[in-house]
Amino acid sequence: MRGAILYAPGDVRVEDRPDPTILEPADAIIRLSATCICGSDLWPYRGIEPIEGATPMGHEYCGIVEEVGSAVTTIRPGQFVVGSFWASDDTCELCQAGYQSACEHRVLMGTIGTQAEYARIPLADGTLVATPEPPSSDMVPHYLAASDVLGTGWFAAVAAEVGPGKTVAVVGDGAVGLMGVLAAQQLGAERIIAMSRHADRQKLALDFGATDLVTERGDEGVERIKDLTRGLGAHSVIEAVGTQESMLQAIRSCRPGGHVGFVGVTHDAAIGGMDLFMSLVHLHGGPAPVRRFLPEHLQLIENGDIQPGRVFDLTLPLDEAAEGYRALDERRAIKTLLTV
Repeated sequence: MRGAILYAPGDVRVEDRPDPTILEPADAIIRLSATCICGSDLWPYRGIEPIEGATPMGHEYCGIVEEVGSAVTTIRPGQFVVGSFWASDDTCELCQAGYQSACEHRVLMGTIGTQAEYARIPLADGTLVATPEPPSSDMVPHYLAASDVLGTGWFAAVAAEVGPGKTVAVVGDGAVGLMGVLAAQQLGAERIIAMSRHADRQKLALDFGATDLVTERGDEGVERIKDLTRGLGAHSVIEAVGTQESMLQAIRSCRPGGHVGFVGVTHDAAIGGMDLFMSLVHLHGGPAPVRRFLPEHLQLIENGDIQPGRVFDLTLPLDEAAEGYRALDERRAIKTLLTV
């Protein structure tokens, strides 16, 4: 099969890789209908996150089940399925509490690599959710978005206690931040402030439900949020970047007693003890338990209530994955979909 491999920073190649096979009785093999490139893939692509040798890339996926292991009971060949970027058994104590991304037996799909024609999915019964019927091709991008960015943005909104009557600020205008806007709208927020200075992302944020746009960053961005909230700050803040600046901006944009949901993959972000102590804000976040939300999200997509696939603004064939990475890295694309 063909699959994307990162050899060194900036060096992505699509090459022939061995077809996946069933390794454990709980495995399934899927033929991907589409895959994509995530903002978090840019950390190793830029050399910020080290890799050890040639590394298969990708952790987002949807497709048709080809084969299942002997222990798989709820997933069968021929079904169209979506799964999380963390494989989980969905039965352990942590999964049952809604934190499948911390499953006792979890497997990070990025270690397998799903920017490929086929993929092995561990813990298939707990990881995969099937749609009633295989979707039409125009629906596939929406289902693919549910594999990561939709659930990640949604978890950030839930962690930030978004709800009716709340003012929400969203730090980050990438795919996850935009899904945070969509989630906030669905969860009933009264006011949604998207922090963005890019016209294409601003438009999509407004389409997804943003009521206000803030172009300033850092301290100026914080002051602008305060100006819009009578000096108090937002009730809920979604942090969807993962840098020192974005984390501090999120905390300082939140009012005392408010909630910050952080899902940006943090790199060298540090919060001073006194800054945190005096902020009086709640912090909750981390790797999103996407599997918790998948059944609801697939139903919302099927009903036509949400269209998260609109976040894909560049579509390329799998063999052109290197250009997809460059476009994302250079901010020429919000999110790149790879056809298989």
